[in-house]
Amino acid sequence: MHIPMGLEAALPTDSVVTTQLNRVINWARRSSVWPLPFATACCGIELMATACSRFDLARFGAEVMRFSPRQADLLIVAGRVSVKTLPVLQRIYMQMAEPKWVISMGACASTGGVFDTYAVVQGVDQYIPVDVYVPGCPPRPEMLIEGIMAIQRIIDEDNIPRDPTGKRLPLNIALTPNYEVRPQPVPLGIQLPGPATNRTASGLVVPSRV
Repeated sequence: MHIPMGLEAALPTDSVVTTQLNRVINWARRSSVWPLPFATACCGIELMATACSRFDLARFGAEVMRFSPRQADLLIVAGRVSVKTLPVLQRIYMQMAEPKWVISMGACASTGGVFDTYAVVQGVDQYIPVDVYVPGCPPRPEMLIEGIMAIQRIIDEDNIPRDPTGKRLPLNIALTPNYEVRPQPVPLGIQLPGPATNRTASGLVVPSRV
């Protein structure tokens, strides 16, 4: 028994659909973005969560994670990048096929984050072009999905910026946080030492045993 699903259920039998060739090509490219995860820190855990059933990145056609740069067109830099790792990142970017896209995921990849040291790159956009900056430390999976959708909209609209020589320019899209920080479930306070408490050598206040 054949159960019609999707587009074939909405169209009559033996129907003809007319469209423009570039729209079909952009639709196919938009729906088949293959990411290459360059995860070096905790942002990689949030990147993994986007492919799980709760967020389901497959709904947008971008769940096919490829670990070969020649089979990927979206580089997701998730986490801090050290100076020793930078040549590896640059080589991966150069080996990717055009058109290729780059997402800087999290504060560490975009600005170095809390690692303001000589060993950590203070922003990967100093060495490779970045299309979308995803804020957060680490960003939630919804923020990463929003960054991927921003690239998909540019592809679908065929609005890829290029310089006079035809070289593609980075999009430089900076997302804004789309969530509100919830209050603490339990009020935080400081317990002063009293007759029923003891202070340890490190200054920690612990209750006394009765």
